[in-house]
Amino acid sequence: MKLQQLRYLVEVGRCGLNVSEAAEVLYTSQPGVSKQIKLLEDELGVVVFERSGKRLTAVTEPGKRVLEIAERILREADNIKRVGEEYAGGDSGSLVIATTHTQARYALPLVVKNFIERHPKVRLSMHQGSPTQIAEWTLKGEANIAIATEALDQFTQLVMLPCYQWGHSVIAPDGHPILAERSISLNTLANWPLITYDPAFTGRSLINKAFERAQLTPNVVLAALDSDVIKTYVNLGLGLGIIASMAYDPARDVGLQAMDVGHLFGSNTTRIGLRRGTYIRQYEYDFIELFASQLSKKAVDMAMAGPGAGDEYQL
Repeated sequence: MKLQQLRYLVEVGRCGLNVSEAAEVLYTSQPGVSKQIKLLEDELGVVVFERSGKRLTAVTEPGKRVLEIAERILREADNIKRVGEEYAGGDSGSLVIATTHTQARYALPLVVKNFIERHPKVRLSMHQGSPTQIAEWTLKGEANIAIATEALDQFTQLVMLPCYQWGHSVIAPDGHPILAERSISLNTLANWPLITYDPAFTGRSLINKAFERAQLTPNVVLAALDSDVIKTYVNLGLGLGIIASMAYDPARDVGLQAMDVGHLFGSNTTRIGLRRGTYIRQYEYDFIELFASQLSKKAVDMAMAGPGAGDEYQL
């Protein structure tokens, strides 16, 4: 039994039993993957994948158990390397943050600046994507830390650490009639064209639910992936924007005004996601605490040692 064979097994499972896709991810050939899986099955004496001709069609019951253990073995092998890097490399290494545009643009700049000043030998990089992509990158080990508001709680192999809460604001061009309203209601917003986030991003689910509860249908004329795009089209007069309050800066966003609507849509929680069972290096603890001061090393370790996969640590 070889670690490489276990990697092939796990990647085929992750790719929905598509051997060609798994081979591409692993930078090898499809026949090579199929051969190594068959050799491992012969050694174990069990069939991991059911087949129809040359196609893999399902994971067998013993195969599910084998895959579960293989994932754990690969994770621990990676942890051994990380321990070696921790003690041999000292304060050098790499850190990959996976996050959304809103977090990268508005919540993380000062954190990143302070981290780089504290750890100049660490190569820090940032992957931006949808919340689902962010979670998947972290689970595959392509990112060390996930930061997002949506979707992380749907991935049971991630430990979720709540960081901070935030609300939404409506933005409008100077002189817009809605700015004269003493209090904004959902009924009022439903009468205007709206520009807000894509359904997978930045608290959009709470916006949708609020209108649904009020039995109203919002006139969303444009859905965007980030706040800057929303503000651009609001400036053009195409509609009112609904954005994360942190994304509005009166000094920078000249010509726009913001009105807090947290009372309409409720609060959102931004979370850090860590792959359960991962060895965390000291500079990763430092980054987490810079982002959310309440998440000390002790708090993170308590969460990682929690009772069940997918449980969110309660501060």
